[in-house]
Amino acid sequence: MTTAWSTFPVQFTGGLVTNISPLQQGINAVGSAFILQNFEPSLDGGYRKVAGYTKLDDAQLTGSGVTQALAVVENADEERFIAARSGVYYLINTTDTTPAWSSLVTASNIGFTKARHVSYNFNNALKIVFVDGVNYPVYYTDSTQAMTSYITNSGTGNSAVEGAGTVELFKSTLFFGIGTELVFTAPYSDTDFDPANGAGSIGLNSEITGLKVYRDSLIVFCRDKIMRLTGNSAADFTLSAITEDLGCLSPDTIQEVGSDVMFLGPDGLRTLSSTERIGDFGIDVASKNIRPTVTELQSYAQNFSSTVIRGKAQYRMFGYVNGEKVGIAKGVLGTKFIDQGGTGFQWAETKGYKVYIADSQYIGDQEYVVFSNNDGYVYLMESGTSRDGDNVVAIYESPFMPVTDPQKRKTFYKLDLYIKPFGAINIDCNVRYNQNDRNKIQPATFSLVSDAGGGGFYGNNTAIFGSTSYGEPRTQSFDNNIVGSGNTVALRIEDDSSNSAFLLDTAILEFAENNRK
Repeated sequence: MTTAWSTFPVQFTGGLVTNISPLQQGINAVGSAFILQNFEPSLDGGYRKVAGYTKLDDAQLTGSGVTQALAVVENADEERFIAARSGVYYLINTTDTTPAWSSLVTASNIGFTKARHVSYNFNNALKIVFVDGVNYPVYYTDSTQAMTSYITNSGTGNSAVEGAGTVELFKSTLFFGIGTELVFTAPYSDTDFDPANGAGSIGLNSEITGLKVYRDSLIVFCRDKIMRLTGNSAADFTLSAITEDLGCLSPDTIQEVGSDVMFLGPDGLRTLSSTERIGDFGIDVASKNIRPTVTELQSYAQNFSSTVIRGKAQYRMFGYVNGEKVGIAKGVLGTKFIDQGGTGFQWAETKGYKVYIADSQYIGDQEYVVFSNNDGYVYLMESGTSRDGDNVVAIYESPFMPVTDPQKRKTFYKLDLYIKPFGAINIDCNVRYNQNDRNKIQPATFSLVSDAGGGGFYGNNTAIFGSTSYGEPRTQSFDNNIVGSGNTVALRIEDDSSNSAFLLDTAILEFAENNRK
């Protein structure tokens, strides 16, 4: 009698899930991941291997220790970047014939830990202000490519912002957070703190940890509360509470992604979003699916940084431990699939991205995502297929799936994997049964190999303009005969290489169900 075969499709979607038991996940979240490292849930569907990073330039920042400041200069004509190390601010233009870091100014107190910044344009002059929690603000003017010295309080009236730790632009006014006080300039001025001209300050009873403009409000994040500032000038600025139950733990995790603001709260990553009620906000736990992962990351690292990749609707947060090796540095990334609310994120982990400070902005129509750590180099994220020469280790592992009845043994015959390669790939694949029971013989690892074909793929660093034909790669089917049986089955796909990216689309298992014992 011929054995009847059945098919079981696994659509790669849902992202990393670590907050439920493996069996529940295998039953209710087929296609989600038990391990998802250096893959990103893609807006095009499936899981795509993340891109690597390369040095922005071979020139190294002088000094020692971490890079204390980092900014992309939003000039549509030039590729300029600002960085600080050992208290000295530097500027580089990577479009120069021989790019080099040139010094701008030295801080009075060079021992600050991290500077934060905001860009603005008053009177048709692009400027950036940096604050570091210790010194006076420092100002970069792009038209002159110069940075003013740290201003003393002699005759300037700005002593109130000495030691400001965060800064934001709202209603053509610069707002500085210093301790529990919110200090703001006169409109259309970055150094006028005279109350007679419209400047002022607002006292809070909680430490300010971050500022972010959202819709028509300035969101003031504190250690244990979140406030909202509305109005147009000192005459009608009004501060009201969004919540007094929780706050933001790290200013460097605050980012706007899509139509929400993400931040790290005491119970994980949360989003601040508008609701249908005018003037009301929703605060959702976005990292609910990976709560144990984020909790572990918070225990593992004391310093955090974050960035957004706008073209992918993606948020990335990195934990930083100064003495660790680059290859073990941890982080998380989330792709936003719905317009608002924390439930629309699908998550993954990153490994091998050691990030102390990061920034991302558009220069013209190209998005630049840069980061740095303690080696004196600035790196360009989303660049190349390796980690500056080291392999990107990408791992997908599914939960153990019962397929049908978890008490019935299934015999498996074929695994058909649908993968879209963006160049040559050589991937290892495993099938495991019964929670990888050591007393059960498990199938051997097999490889999925595909060359780049006759054409070139956009973004493949081996393609040569004028001699390579470009085209969108097609999803390829990889048929594999497999052996073995079990009550549950899991898939593991691993790529430890500097090969081009690829996208995991769908897996189809063919099996026969055995009688109940």
